[in-house]
Amino acid sequence: MNFFRGVIGGQQAGAQPSGVETIQKLCDRVASSTLLEDRRDAVRALKSLSKKYRMEVGTQAMDHLIRILQTDSSDSEILGYALDTLYNIICSDEEEEQEDTQRRQEDDIGAQFSERFIQEPENVTLLLTMLEEFDFHVRWPGVKLLTALLKCQCAQVQGIILVSPMGVSRLMDLLADSREVIRNDGLLLLQQLTKGNAAIQKIVAFENAFERLLDIITEEGTSDGGIVVEDCLLLLLNLLKNNSSNQNFFKEGSYIQRMKPWFEVGDDNSGWSAQKVTNLHLMLQLVRVMVSPVNSPGATASCQKAMFQCGLLQQLCTILMATGVPADILTETINTVSEVIRGSQVNQDYFASVNAPSNPPRPAIVVLLMSMVNERQPFVLRCAVLYCFQCFLYKNQKGQGEIVATLLPSTIDANSISAGQLLCGGLFSADSLSNWCAAVALGHALQDNLTQKEQLLRVQLATSLGKPPVSLLQQCTNILSQGSKVQTRVGLLMLLCTWMSNCPIAVTHFLHNQDNVPFLTAQISENLGEDERLVQGLCALLLGICIYYNDNSLENYTKEKLKQLIEKRIGKENFVEKLGFITKHELYSRAAQKPQPAFSAPEHMLFDHEFTKLVKELEGVITKAVHKSSEEEKKEEEVKKTLEQHDSIVTQYKELIREQDAQINELKEQMCTLTSQKDQMQNTITQQLSQIQQHKDQYNVLKLKLDANYSAIQKSETTPSLISVLVKMVRSLTESRAAMEKERAAATSTATILQTEKSKLQQEVAESKKEQDDLLMLLADQDQKILSLKQRLKDLGETVGLPTPLLLESQSY
Repeated sequence: MNFFRGVIGGQQAGAQPSGVETIQKLCDRVASSTLLEDRRDAVRALKSLSKKYRMEVGTQAMDHLIRILQTDSSDSEILGYALDTLYNIICSDEEEEQEDTQRRQEDDIGAQFSERFIQEPENVTLLLTMLEEFDFHVRWPGVKLLTALLKCQCAQVQGIILVSPMGVSRLMDLLADSREVIRNDGLLLLQQLTKGNAAIQKIVAFENAFERLLDIITEEGTSDGGIVVEDCLLLLLNLLKNNSSNQNFFKEGSYIQRMKPWFEVGDDNSGWSAQKVTNLHLMLQLVRVMVSPVNSPGATASCQKAMFQCGLLQQLCTILMATGVPADILTETINTVSEVIRGSQVNQDYFASVNAPSNPPRPAIVVLLMSMVNERQPFVLRCAVLYCFQCFLYKNQKGQGEIVATLLPSTIDANSISAGQLLCGGLFSADSLSNWCAAVALGHALQDNLTQKEQLLRVQLATSLGKPPVSLLQQCTNILSQGSKVQTRVGLLMLLCTWMSNCPIAVTHFLHNQDNVPFLTAQISENLGEDERLVQGLCALLLGICIYYNDNSLENYTKEKLKQLIEKRIGKENFVEKLGFITKHELYSRAAQKPQPAFSAPEHMLFDHEFTKLVKELEGVITKAVHKSSEEEKKEEEVKKTLEQHDSIVTQYKELIREQDAQINELKEQMCTLTSQKDQMQNTITQQLSQIQQHKDQYNVLKLKLDANYSAIQKSETTPSLISVLVKMVRSLTESRAAMEKERAAATSTATILQTEKSKLQQEVAESKKEQDDLLMLLADQDQKILSLKQRLKDLGETVGLPTPLLLESQSY
């Protein structure tokens, strides 16, 4: 401070220098002083002024400070002052609350100075080099400065670091620093560095980030840890969210298994701190990132399997059924369990087996449904339970059957509450939100499941004493006709549309009640207010389903008569316009985006995600069906029947050809086997002939020797015993020769038999090939007929796919 006093001491007595003048003199001293100590004092003075005179110091001193970083790198003290000063002018650390306008001005100043700093990419590279300096007074302010630059100019600084050699590696080293303040600020730096940059996220992940972060979380006490655990979890979310490569690396590295201890919260769930709630929220989000419906199905299924095998799903279900868990944690746990089980049969089966710790034990599904239809429960919790139920039934025909079974007369247990009873209770309660949730939940029990749609037609409800029971289908239409709240009617109409689509017998049941069609036509034809337009559109959709999936079994309500009714009472164009109200509704596109029900308020609960898919599928075909004339209908039916007949014939031919293909392949295999056996026998015969020839040669040699010996014996008086030995040798050789001749004859006979069988097989193959060629000719004729018929359909205005030619691989024999 002696230097600082010297700077202002030159002023006349009583005249105080302005801040700008003082800063100018300090900058001159930084630029011109030859002594390191003078430069250090000047930079220290600039640091002390940098918060109050942020703009002035930044404007005049930034270039001088950058030069200090370049030239005085050997002095850690002056480097620390320079880095602190640069941090102060780029980032405002004012703790007190500021007005929005003032805060925006401060941010703009920071953005301007950070942009000026990174105009020379070498400045960022220089900063990265300084982070290798272990001295606390250099490393810590360096970390803070780089973090501030990333906050202000994220994409540009990321780009510079990405191309800098070992840039990311240098930053990862911060996590290994033994000084907690540097490690913790290093976490904040890496959070900023990894935002929205997949390339940097991958590098950080492969720099062993997962291992290090999970270790820190464990060291800090997992969910009971402090803000450091939160920072680690936020960094993990950055690395994994929307990054399939890192998700796969996380799974393959067996890091999912290390998440299980996070959720071992113990029996005492009272007095949760705000930090613990935050930590568990982030932990649950990390689980959901790995099994999100937006991930590829294969990756999600693999993570779901790992979560079941390591016991993570079981641990989450324990929290689900525990007492004393904060409501927001319980809600997020339900959402997490939902996505862990969604579409996974093993996980769905496990969830179906989970019981709440009550007396007597009740299935978790029943306990959750009780919350969903209870209007006193928080709205977000009821939405979460609905999502969980939907995920339990997603692609789960077994689960759908179990839910519908609880409504059937033969399975109802008077002593216990079932899922079906709760859904029926919610469907007809006085609370419109319960009506909607129950209707949507029941619709998911019928999704893409014709068997359960037909089974649900058997359900009978007792409405009041002394009156006969009515079917569930009829009770839904009764509630509709009573003019209940819009939310209730929308829910019931969505249920009816889901139930009756692709189920002609349900359509027949609906049409059998003489009041239903007049009710629908009256609803559609009226000119109602904005709120009723959605109901009109859904009524049009339901009436369209009654036409499209009509099997003409009721004489008064055939397809043709219903279309005539529309033309007479509503008008075709008016009908199509009302049908279009559904997709034009502002909440339709929001529901179509993702499976999870996400509504800002209870009154916004109008559309279900799966139902939006059904509307998209049916709107076009219903419009076309309504516009078709009776003659077009008949012609189309005739062509369809003819096509079905031809398809049946083609199918038969295909089956026959498949059978013949199998026979030909079998014959070819037999022929190959026989050919191989023949070759082996031929080799054996050749070997045996060679051996016979050798024995012949040996025999002739021995015979010559014997003749010579015999002559010698005649001339000499050799003992009789020699003659006896020779005679035995002759006999043995003769017998051996006879045996060889016999084997040769047998082998020749076998070869002849094999040759005969081969010729026979070749003849059979040739006959099969000729027969298959004839069938192919017939199929070609059938294909030509199908093409002609489809052309007729096209001429009639029906959209028809191109004929698929029968492709058969030609066999060569």
